[in-house]
Amino acid sequence: MPTIQDAYLTSKKFFDPKKPDKKTLLGWYRLLVLGRMIDDRAPNYLKQALGWSYHAPYAGHDGIQLAIGQVFDRQTDHLFPYYRDMQTALSAGLSVYEILLNGLSKKEDLASGGRHMSNHFAKPEWNIHNVSSCTGNHVLHAVGVARAMKTYGHKGVAISSQGESSVSEGYCYEAINGASREKLPVIFVLQDNGYGISVPKSDQTAHEKCADNFAGFLNLKIIHCDGKDIFDSMNAMFTAREHAIKKSEPVIVHAMCVRMHSHSNSDKHELYRDEAELAAALKLDPIVHFKKYLLEMAKIPATELTKIDEECKNELIEAHKKVVQAADPDPASIFDFVVPNGYVSSKYPEGLPTDPASGGEAIKFIDAINGTLKEEFRFNPDTYIWGQDVAYKEKGGIFNVTKGMQQEFGKARVFNGPIAEDFILGTANGFSRFNKKIRVVVEGAEFADYFWPAMEQMVETSHDYWRSNGAFCPNLTIRLASGGYIGGGLYHSQNIEGTLTTLPGIRVVSPAFADDAAGLLRTAMRSEGVTVYLEPKSLYNAKQAMTSIPEEFFVPFGKARLRREGRDLVLITFGNTVHHCMEAAEKLQTDHNYSVAVLDLRSLQPLDVDGIVSIVKQCHRALVVHEDKVFGGFGGEVVAAINEHAFEYLDAPVWRVGSPFTPVGFNRIFERAILPNTEKVMAKAVELLKY
Repeated sequence: MPTIQDAYLTSKKFFDPKKPDKKTLLGWYRLLVLGRMIDDRAPNYLKQALGWSYHAPYAGHDGIQLAIGQVFDRQTDHLFPYYRDMQTALSAGLSVYEILLNGLSKKEDLASGGRHMSNHFAKPEWNIHNVSSCTGNHVLHAVGVARAMKTYGHKGVAISSQGESSVSEGYCYEAINGASREKLPVIFVLQDNGYGISVPKSDQTAHEKCADNFAGFLNLKIIHCDGKDIFDSMNAMFTAREHAIKKSEPVIVHAMCVRMHSHSNSDKHELYRDEAELAAALKLDPIVHFKKYLLEMAKIPATELTKIDEECKNELIEAHKKVVQAADPDPASIFDFVVPNGYVSSKYPEGLPTDPASGGEAIKFIDAINGTLKEEFRFNPDTYIWGQDVAYKEKGGIFNVTKGMQQEFGKARVFNGPIAEDFILGTANGFSRFNKKIRVVVEGAEFADYFWPAMEQMVETSHDYWRSNGAFCPNLTIRLASGGYIGGGLYHSQNIEGTLTTLPGIRVVSPAFADDAAGLLRTAMRSEGVTVYLEPKSLYNAKQAMTSIPEEFFVPFGKARLRREGRDLVLITFGNTVHHCMEAAEKLQTDHNYSVAVLDLRSLQPLDVDGIVSIVKQCHRALVVHEDKVFGGFGGEVVAAINEHAFEYLDAPVWRVGSPFTPVGFNRIFERAILPNTEKVMAKAVELLKY
């Protein structure tokens, strides 16, 4: 194994013209000493109940982390550090005070204002991104922002830093595969310390070095370095950045490190590492070897290093005094930055609160979506769409919703993604980070039932705005063909809104008519934030969903639409079952002389509680109808809202109509037995009216 002196002599050849002079060497030493002092001090804050309830020590990763921070250019690059990247953050320019603000979860913490775990460092104004605790998922965001760099001709790199064990996650493979296919300027730094908490690397992969798992990928450069060695790490990172920019290709930098301490303050490595291994790890301390080099090879007097040690100690003490006096977060702020306000049109501030829309030619639901997408793409040149099967020759998705878009707007704005739902959504999150003007529409899966692989990124995306204390908000519209009535069976006919609406930070809408399909989509694409746009696919070409559409029509979020007036009972519904309710209400009027109102929620999150309460006050009876299973379905939230806000106005209990607690089967016999229909709605309505 080469010594650090040998590595430096080798690196001089490659480091030129950036070879370190004395000033540079002492600057690096200062960062190394200062970072290690904070790293060693962090557990004491927990013992004193001051903060740092989570700390993952980086000692043994010093070389590669120093190099990441030094190569990062805050003017051009985007950096995604992981939870062990304290030295990376310090080397990239964060002050000791800023590091401590994060550790103690203070109000002024740049990363999250105390909303996120300590040790997740960020500085949004420098494009040092707040990443989540979900191991390695930020690799997709790095690929997404690198795609934006390439799209906009920006000269810079995205850097994703992570541990070697995170590469076991499927989305890491998706990210590296996608970056190599698209030839994107992104650097994947794998800091390999041999362990995933207590799990040895041999239980993660057959290769000794996990980067070798990707050796067969085209358009991908792999660089191996000693992450303990300052110069080898610098050499690797500068080479990687130069290659990524010059060739517009991804680079993996695999850095061999050593974990000198436990995984985190909640881990005890003595339980799975013997004394000999621990002693050997300590002997590999990068700072000890670098200091030896400075003294023996660079001929820097010990007094100069001692002076730096004292200066670092004093800097840390002063920062400590300041940070313990800093303000804590205000508990009243928990509702800030959950979801941004949606776009509100001055022409249609309330949408169309009642039915029907009059005038103009009625068009199909599918044409309303297709036409609105094209209009919004013409309106905003920073709008993009990708997904599975959305743009191939004359085809535009499995249902042809995006037909003709690539022909008009080009492959740079309309293109296919691989069959990797997490990749589709994760890169959309990253792409939107490049510019606030950007709006991304993704077809999250060809059928909503296939969206589950993307749920990890859906959860991640849902709390980006809140977690970053308002610093970053993904501007995404996620289109999903939802529901049944097409004979699709498993993975083609299920409903997922009951799960999605439990996630704070996203909007969920489900139109039932062409006009609302257009209006909600336009509002979603103009708004900041994340909107899940559920398209009841059985309505794409359904005659009953056809309407005329006012010019540049908008539908505001959180506003239900009264589709039918009534006084004896209100049917509260959304999506496919709106039409069953309309038919049932008409038959109840004709056959039984009941006056039945139909309230189309169309927006599930936010929910129009005021609109629901208002119609319940008028009708005194309510039946909640939706396609999904009754148990655990979204209708339970509607019932709860009525009971909480309008109980005294009820003349009967609130009942529900939906599917039984089974999957939706393929055979049409099963589908008819499971899904709600007009007859099932009528039967329950009559029973409720006679209660």
